Amino acid sequence: MKRYNLVQYLLLTVVALTAVIASWNMYNTPSKSSFGAVLLVVSVVGAFVVIVMTIISSGLLKKYIMRMTSEITRTEKESLYNFPAPVVIIDDKKQIIWMNKEFDAKVLSENEAYRMYIGDLADFDFEKLYSAKGNIVNLDDKYYRVKAISNEQNDAVLSMVYFNEITDFVELDFEYKQSRPSVMLVAVDNYEDLLQNLRESEKANVYAELEKLMESFFDTTTGVVRKLSSTQFLVVLEYRYLKTMIDGRFQILDKAREILVGERATVTLSIGVGLGGKTLAESAEFAKQGLDMCFGRGGDQAAVKTVNGFEFYGGVSKGVEKQTKVKTRIIASALKDLIRESNRVFIMGHANADLDAVGAAIGLCAVIRQMGTAAYVVVNPERNLATQLIDYMRPKEKDNFFIAPQTALEASDEGSLLVVVDTHNPDFVDSTELLSASHKVVVIDHHRRMVKAIDNPVIFYNEPLASSASEMVAELVQYFGNECRLSANEAEALLAGIMLDTKNFVMRTGVRTFEAAAYLRKLGADTVSVKNFFASSIETYQQKSMLITNSEIYKGCALATARATSPEMRIAAAQAADELLGIEGVNSSFVLYEADGRINISARSLGNFNVQLVMEELGGGGHQTMAGAQLDTSLREARYRLVAAIDGYIEKTNINA
Repeated sequence: MKRYNLVQYLLLTVVALTAVIASWNMYNTPSKSSFGAVLLVVSVVGAFVVIVMTIISSGLLKKYIMRMTSEITRTEKESLYNFPAPVVIIDDKKQIIWMNKEFDAKVLSENEAYRMYIGDLADFDFEKLYSAKGNIVNLDDKYYRVKAISNEQNDAVLSMVYFNEITDFVELDFEYKQSRPSVMLVAVDNYEDLLQNLRESEKANVYAELEKLMESFFDTTTGVVRKLSSTQFLVVLEYRYLKTMIDGRFQILDKAREILVGERATVTLSIGVGLGGKTLAESAEFAKQGLDMCFGRGGDQAAVKTVNGFEFYGGVSKGVEKQTKVKTRIIASALKDLIRESNRVFIMGHANADLDAVGAAIGLCAVIRQMGTAAYVVVNPERNLATQLIDYMRPKEKDNFFIAPQTALEASDEGSLLVVVDTHNPDFVDSTELLSASHKVVVIDHHRRMVKAIDNPVIFYNEPLASSASEMVAELVQYFGNECRLSANEAEALLAGIMLDTKNFVMRTGVRTFEAAAYLRKLGADTVSVKNFFASSIETYQQKSMLITNSEIYKGCALATARATSPEMRIAAAQAADELLGIEGVNSSFVLYEADGRINISARSLGNFNVQLVMEELGGGGHQTMAGAQLDTSLREARYRLVAAIDGYIEKTNINA
């Protein structure tokens, strides 16, 4: 008998029922037609047969579907069980309730794995496990990309987890990353100044020791070392060897300091590393940027430059002062040309400008005016630490040097030149708005180079081995010509800046510092008048005494915290930090106080403890012996973070606390 599908039977049923209705209408006439009666009987019988066949067909189809479903389910189970990759099914508790043959053979046997929490098998990230990319895990020295698909069955949530082995891919990727070439530039700090007083035989011995160090240090690698000049080397090596050097914090820096030059001096190196560039040329450019950053931070350190920024290692020595002033003369010449091209010049220091920032600005402003160009010192009249100096200068100048930042902003145009002194961080300047509005910017700073610096200045004059910005300006003005001569009052402003940052010629004082001071003294600077700029009020003295009294010693560091705020606290904190260094056993000091809704830290040291590195961990910076930071947190949290930064510095440098 011909078999119809369910749809056909349904259509026949509709037709049969229609015939029954039609024949009934024919029969149900007044004449009771016999033809209608016969047709009615035939239609009813036909409809009955069609309905019965439809029911039978429906049952057969259902049985057919059930049979096919069973066959498919059986095929799926067999395929899954014999699937060539490990597969498990886990319940809502992440426990294994089923596994295929491959998992049983290559990962865990059924007896070991059944009802095991899958998290005990490997370190799974379950969020990644259910994602499209899956989770890469290591099992028995093999790597798998593991993915999971969840499904709800009979009110139970089950997940199928399958393992795709990618060991070859992971090992290839690892080898690719380990063999990526990195570029390293190694330079000797102030090589000519170090060797200038040595005999030729002694110079040859130092150079031989240096080359021997380079050869022995890189002989254990597959890197290529090439000498670019008598003071600089180029190294190309694989990342696997560079990683070892980074983990060892560039021990070549310590080994270089073992090379003696004369009786007391030692060799120090600056190392710029370019890592992760898309090309070898990009990595070489990264290395150059890293080396420049090392020079700007005083040398004796390594800077690793990647696409994500800089990482620094070393930087524990004080550095060697440069004796030559060739760079100063070149900068002075370029600065004079810029001044002549400008219609006015604004000189601005850092926020809460101190004697060094204001003094340097006054000295530069004075010589610029003598060149015939309008110049002004931009300083916030309400927020500065050089009030005595500003008040001292005002009655002695025919035309006022000092203008507020807002006034300078309104007068600034495309022909204006902005000179930033005593800082190079754009966040620390007295007016960020004036900096943003200026088209030509010059930076003169003595602080060690920070990663965040003013973008694209026309001149960036950074001497981290100089004592102060005032010392740098005092050297510059000597090359402006005899027609640009400072008055005695202006010389006193520069001398005040030098004395502030050197703590009266005690800290960071080199030969060039005394030469600059002698030049200013020759111009008529009176040391007694300068001393008056440092006078403090009785309230400031009391605050300073309170900070010193309440201080404590932690691992050779004096820590002081101000619980109360006052207008004198900023000056008192700086003075207290200086005086705490006079305590026996103290090699650094840190004073924490609140000002303008933020926690400020003034840090000082005698040189062996690099407070700049500690402050950089907290987002600040400065010099090796004088630095600071600002934190948007509570006083208690700030002290906790400071202690952690001190611990980290001591652990990294292995200095004696």
